[in-house]
Amino acid sequence: MKFFIDTANIDEIKKGIDMGLVDGVTTNPTLLSKEKKDPNQVIKEIMSIVSGPVSLEVISKDREGMCKEARQLAGLGENAVIKIPMTEEGIKAVRILSQEGIKTNVTLVFQPIQALIAAKAGATYVSPFIGRLDDISSRGMGIIEDITTIFNNYGFETEIIVASIRNPLHVLDAALLGADIATIPFNVLKQLISHPLTDIGLERFLKDWGSIQR
Repeated sequence: MKFFIDTANIDEIKKGIDMGLVDGVTTNPTLLSKEKKDPNQVIKEIMSIVSGPVSLEVISKDREGMCKEARQLAGLGENAVIKIPMTEEGIKAVRILSQEGIKTNVTLVFQPIQALIAAKAGATYVSPFIGRLDDISSRGMGIIEDITTIFNNYGFETEIIVASIRNPLHVLDAALLGADIATIPFNVLKQLISHPLTDIGLERFLKDWGSIQR
């Protein structure tokens, strides 16, 4: 299972890379706006330090605008992946871009049939937002199970990115269901490593070792 870090913060990305846990990066307009910097400069810096896939989102609503933005973003590097919204115009754009060899990530997916449509259009990745479904009392991880079954049924090569992750259990469940990728906020990425019993055990080992050295 691959881990992407869901952020536009350069320090978080560098720390994630240093931890050895970053296989790629996902960004969006909201994350970029939080940095209070020129978005284009932030994107260029991310592209310069990340070797894996970097998802960059278009903001146009029509097919022509999406394709124009996508071509520009794709020119930033071979690892650029273009995030396209799950709309009728978005699916039209995905079909065109996939034929041009531009990698796409269909975002804001909330039901399995949307993922199926994205895969049929040629999407490289599809991003179901499980946390937002949990927020409205739907079982977000349920759609990961359904999408995985559908893709396996028909041999789609589209990879599943589990998005809107809120806690380590989301990552665990995604891995158990066989999702390809989890895109994880930095604070959750750190939580994956930690466990209180690990800390207690280490403290005890060091204390016992210290008693031997006296």
